[in-house]
Amino acid sequence: MVKMTLTGNADKVGKEMSEKMSLMKIAIAGNPNSGKTTVFNAITGKTEFAGNWPGVTIAKKEAFLKKKFNPYRTAIKIVDLPGTYSIVPFTGEEAITRDFILGEAPDVIINIVDGANISRSLFFTTQLLELGIPVVIAINKSDIVSKRGDAVDLEALSKELCCSVIPITASTEKGLNDLMREAIRAGKEEKPQTAPDFPVNNSDDEDMARQKFVDEIVEKCMVKKRDATKINLYDKIDRIVAHKWLGLPIFFAVMWAVFSFSIGGLGGYLSEYFNEVVFGEIVPDAVNRFLEGLNINPLLQALIVDGVIGGVGAVIGFLPLIMILFFCLALLEDSGYMARVALVFDRFFKKIGLSGKSIIPMIVGSGCAIPGVMATRTIEDVNEKRMTTILTPFVPCGAKLPIIALFSAVFFPDKGWVGPSMYLIAITIIVIGGLLLKKIFVWENTSQFILELPEYKLPSMKYAFWQMFEKAKAFILKATTIILVSNTLVWFAQAFGWNFRPVEDQGLSILATLGRAIAPLLIPLGFVGWQLAAAAITGFIAKENVVATLAVLLSVASEEALNVPGSALTQFFTPVTAFAYLVFNLFTPPCFAAIGAMNSEMGSKKWLFRALAFQLGVGYTLAMLASQAGSLIMYGKPASGFVPAIGVSILIFTGVVIMIRKAEVKRIKLGVEV
Repeated sequence: MVKMTLTGNADKVGKEMSEKMSLMKIAIAGNPNSGKTTVFNAITGKTEFAGNWPGVTIAKKEAFLKKKFNPYRTAIKIVDLPGTYSIVPFTGEEAITRDFILGEAPDVIINIVDGANISRSLFFTTQLLELGIPVVIAINKSDIVSKRGDAVDLEALSKELCCSVIPITASTEKGLNDLMREAIRAGKEEKPQTAPDFPVNNSDDEDMARQKFVDEIVEKCMVKKRDATKINLYDKIDRIVAHKWLGLPIFFAVMWAVFSFSIGGLGGYLSEYFNEVVFGEIVPDAVNRFLEGLNINPLLQALIVDGVIGGVGAVIGFLPLIMILFFCLALLEDSGYMARVALVFDRFFKKIGLSGKSIIPMIVGSGCAIPGVMATRTIEDVNEKRMTTILTPFVPCGAKLPIIALFSAVFFPDKGWVGPSMYLIAITIIVIGGLLLKKIFVWENTSQFILELPEYKLPSMKYAFWQMFEKAKAFILKATTIILVSNTLVWFAQAFGWNFRPVEDQGLSILATLGRAIAPLLIPLGFVGWQLAAAAITGFIAKENVVATLAVLLSVASEEALNVPGSALTQFFTPVTAFAYLVFNLFTPPCFAAIGAMNSEMGSKKWLFRALAFQLGVGYTLAMLASQAGSLIMYGKPASGFVPAIGVSILIFTGVVIMIRKAEVKRIKLGVEV
């Protein structure tokens, strides 16, 4: 009888607890680079990007707690907030954190504290404890603290701050079960959490008084065995890789090694096999046999085999290469090296009116231009934000890698410098373009850049594989949606005339007519052929379409693989003009989706059109120089279209001079210095 009563009471308590738990919302807050997003990914199963620099989480992310960490059957919502150093916002992402905490009042806050920088982290902690919301502190990077020989007296720290303190290592999920149990318990507590007594100071030095209070707590609770004044191995490494002059060549050497391994090594071999064997023979032959057995219409069969499989397969064939490349980049980022790259470029960006904050969107944009452009919202200065938004798409993104791989394989099969040279050109364009933007538009002062260098660590293979497969999934999704639809339209346009009847000669097709209308604009660049114009046009929908369109147009005509030396591409290009065509497609405006992101971040149609005109002008001019000057140097004669190129060059130069003079007059009126 007693047993039944206890069971009934337990069911009643469990029901009441479930009702309370169904509304529980747990916020994760902390300094940038403290490990918030890593914790969020681990406890929710999401794959949000976790970078070693501030501003990666540019908006709050929400997901439900995984069953593994949830002892209750009801849903618990987890909110990952942008990193902030203070509850008083200085940047846009800090304002998001402040507004959420004060406006939506989560049931409990998990404050991620960087164990390697505990003094700085606790400043924000003390502000959170004053809000009256239950706080549970998670001391992250416990493994790094232990390797240093340091230790945190968790019991003493918990007593000083009047809240629970849980040690965790987010990268290995150590301690996360304990953390979530304690967070859920704190959220269920009826009585309010007691806040420690902070010194009240109404003077202007309140922040200094708070930091002094924090330092006193750290002095009591932190046992340091390592002398921080001594130079350790990591300091010595930083003196080399983050050196103001050595940092750049080291970065280019690292990128050369990554591209050599990805394009010229295993990735290149696998991509060649996929393109030539899998999508060049096995899949088309199997589908042809299947469709012939169904007695399907020959036109529909050609659409499926040549349009869908031929076009999409030409893009997906580069998937192994891209996966290996992103795997290598994820290892570099997770090791802490990419944060040093941001520091190296900060010195140069200041010369062109930007701060190191601008390198963050550009590094993010190396994966995809869309999140790269969106990351500019963390830049509070509107002029610097606009300039960064204009320059970020110049960084070669994942969508441009198939173009690099295709032209490298056909025209430079044994040259490992082509891929890294695109990054070198991108950096050069960004620097020169930034200087030019300063001259032709009126800009004000830029903001300051604060970057915390993370500890070097052995990169996580799990994290790298996770990022690799996420990028691969996004790549396949894009290839099977946007690119598939585009290729279907391209195939139809090259197979039918304006009377919607099949044509035997591609030159009489709808696509040929459209290509010829654009082709004259490409003559000064040394590009002759409506096919090249058509591929460039579809590239504005998605950059991968350049490869897919050329595959549909040229492989259909020649019935051979496109990505092998001596393929049909060689009838349109010399190695120099091929390099110029590569440059043209990489450095003209990005895809439509990225342009949409630019429009959102610019907040002005006028500035959007200015940005697109600038990007188109840069890509066009650079390709013209590469084609004409390169042909003169390599072959002793210019490429075709040399005379029109001279005329276009004069027009571009004259236009730039006029814009610079107008900007100078405006600056004089406003009293603004360059």
